[in-house]
Amino acid sequence: MPYLERDGDVFVVYLGNEGQTDSENRFHPDWIAEFHDLLDKVEASQGPAALVTTATGKFYTNGLDTDWLFGNMDKSHGYLDRVHSLYTRLLQFPLPTVAALNGHAFGAGAMLATSHDFRVMRADRGFWCLPEVLLGMPFTLGMNALLTERLTNQVCVRAMTTGHRYPADEAIAAGVVDAKADADALLSDAVARAAALAGNRKPNLPVIKRGLHARALAGLAVPTTSENLAFALG
Repeated sequence: MPYLERDGDVFVVYLGNEGQTDSENRFHPDWIAEFHDLLDKVEASQGPAALVTTATGKFYTNGLDTDWLFGNMDKSHGYLDRVHSLYTRLLQFPLPTVAALNGHAFGAGAMLATSHDFRVMRADRGFWCLPEVLLGMPFTLGMNALLTERLTNQVCVRAMTTGHRYPADEAIAAGVVDAKADADALLSDAVARAAALAGNRKPNLPVIKRGLHARALAGLAVPTTSENLAFALG
């Protein structure tokens, strides 16, 4: 389950289990609930602050908990809406946010990274990837809105229709991430970037973010139904 630490003015949410380095950090419903609880704690703080998310080991996050999802298809619409709630929350989070991609960010996990203000990726290994086309899975209307508003059209075409795996240099060139760092410097780099922005925690920050991301937020607010998921499935 995710857990929280603090480094000066920067809150660091780790996406995996404390002391465990081999988790894929998938979005089980309990994981989603815990992530929101940690963000509640961060929001309840006072004064200058910023947020970094990261993990340890091979994965930043591998996205949807497909084992849970395929075992609970009767709850799939509500589950996907809860996934959307993570993106919605981060897009308009009242603190500056930085994702430190320590490893693979795949599918819904790649979208989680894309929901942050800024992204720093490990230089030597790990991919940002949307493999849905290869898995026969659709993008929900909300996911489509997030990606098409945060990335350029041609990057979306390549990422969404081919499942291309972006290493750090390609991800930077495509605007998928902002920077790269060596593995041993990744977290400190992300924390430094976040700390430099901590003073921007002011009441107008979420207002600015809601304006910037209005179309993505509108798409994410559409409840997932059989009708619009069927549309996504074609």
